[in-house]
Amino acid sequence: MKILRDITYGNEPGQLIDAFLPDGGEETRALFLYFHGGGLAGGSRRGAEKRLAPLLTSSGIALASADYRMYPGAKYPDYIEDAASASALCMKKAEELCGGRLYIGGSSAGAFLTMMLCFDREFLGRYGIDPCDVAGFVHDSGQPTCHFRELKERGLDPRRVIVDERAPLYYVGLAEKLPPMAFLYADRDMTNRPEQTEVMLTALRHFGYDMTRTVSMKLPGTHCQSGKMTDAEGNNMLASIIRGFILRTEEMYRGE
Repeated sequence: MKILRDITYGNEPGQLIDAFLPDGGEETRALFLYFHGGGLAGGSRRGAEKRLAPLLTSSGIALASADYRMYPGAKYPDYIEDAASASALCMKKAEELCGGRLYIGGSSAGAFLTMMLCFDREFLGRYGIDPCDVAGFVHDSGQPTCHFRELKERGLDPRRVIVDERAPLYYVGLAEKLPPMAFLYADRDMTNRPEQTEVMLTALRHFGYDMTRTVSMKLPGTHCQSGKMTDAEGNNMLASIIRGFILRTEEMYRGE
């Protein structure tokens, strides 16, 4: 595994990416860009090196793990703009780094970012990117309504369920087509998170999106449990799910 550290994608402190590339032992299939969780106030890109990089790179999938500006120094929409900027850089670098397509994913707060990139076309659109230019998205335990941290910023009770222009769910139905997606959540996730995820999935079905391109997995455990568990082969479960989603989606593209 080849490691490239501290790749800058902006001029602000913390706008950094670490990249992990296959060692060339097998064909590189794709680049996966990952955004960490932490309630938009904590977390680090560093955790993906141990949890995700070994399995993905050994499977021919390059990994980029990005930091982004967080509370209290950042406010809405700083962190989403950072995610879009990191995505734009990785879109340009995908061919150079791995000769393949770009996939984007995140966990918890990171999945809120990925959903905003996927459903609100404005953020990637600033870089001339349509969400469907991304090969696929993995949303792990994300909040499809207004993020609780952003509600606190507005002086609102963070338990409230609000769907407005700052919520991914608000944009469902506006795009004619969406890229392939995977939604992961736990049966004992954060309070109200499973129900909100299921509303998102129901909304996608309600608007007639092709659900054969969407994977949903309700896993046993607590919030983001897949990142802490191993599968039957001893691999990190989240990494295994990401690998499976990318390989299946690549097969779908080859068949089109």
